[in-house]
Amino acid sequence: MLALIAGTGALPPALVTCLPKRPLICAMAGFAPALNPDVTFRIEHLGSFLAELKQRGVTEVCMAGAVRRPDIDQTAIDAETLPLVPRIASAIAKGDDGALREVIGIFEEAGLAVKAAHDIAPGLLPVAGVPTKIAITDQIRADADMAEQTIAQMGAADVGQACLVRTGQVLAREDQSGTDTMIAKAAPRDAKQAVLFKAPKPMQDRRADLPVIGPDTARNAAAAGLAGIVIEAGGVMVLDQLQVLAALDAAGLFLWVRPKGGA
Repeated sequence: MLALIAGTGALPPALVTCLPKRPLICAMAGFAPALNPDVTFRIEHLGSFLAELKQRGVTEVCMAGAVRRPDIDQTAIDAETLPLVPRIASAIAKGDDGALREVIGIFEEAGLAVKAAHDIAPGLLPVAGVPTKIAITDQIRADADMAEQTIAQMGAADVGQACLVRTGQVLAREDQSGTDTMIAKAAPRDAKQAVLFKAPKPMQDRRADLPVIGPDTARNAAAAGLAGIVIEAGGVMVLDQLQVLAALDAAGLFLWVRPKGGA
C-alpha cells in the first residue's frame, strides 16, 4: 500500500490523478494540500505517524509537494518521537537536499520504501527534445550551458534549482521562495528574452524535491517576456504538459527538454 505525504502545490493532485488506485493521503499539520488528507500529523508526532502507517499496511511512501521547515514545539513531542528528535533537529538545520536525505533515512529505517514521484507517475517526465514551435538558437544553447554550470554551483551550496540567464549573464538565482517568485522579482529589472533554466541539484536524492514546472510557470514566463524554458531531461517533471505547450506556443516561447550536458 502506498502513502502519499502531500505538501502544497499542484503536484500531489496530479500524482493522484495518474495512479490507478487512490493512495493513503497524509499531510503535515500547517501545510494543507489541495487534497482531502486521510491522516494529518505533527512533526512532534513523527514516530507515532510512522507506527500508524505500518499499522494501516503501508509499505511505500511518496513525498510530493512543498513543505517549509516546521518549528518544533518541544512540549508536544510524544514518547514515540523522542528518540528521533536529534535527527529531526539535524534535518531542519541542513540544506534542502541534506534535510530530505535525513527524512528519507528515517522512513527507510522504519521499514518503508521511499518512492519518487516520477517513479509512480513516469508520464510526468517529458521526453528529450523541443516540443514547441520556436527553434533553439546558438545563443540559447550557450545560455543553457552557462545555466547548467550555475545550477551546479548552486547545488554545491544546496540552494535552488533554477536560474535566469540572458546572453551570457546570470540575471537571477532561485532561492527558497521558488521559481515563480524569482521570475516576478527579475521581471521589473527587464528579464525580457532571458532563458529560464531548471534542473535538479547535481548530487541530490531524486526521490524527493525533483523540480516541477506547470501552466503557471509557462504563463509567468510569458508575462515576464522570457525567451523560453530549458529543463533537464529526466530531471524535471511537467504538470499538464498540453496546457504548458499551448501557453508557450501562444506566447511565442520555447520549451527545450535538454539532456544533461547539452548532448
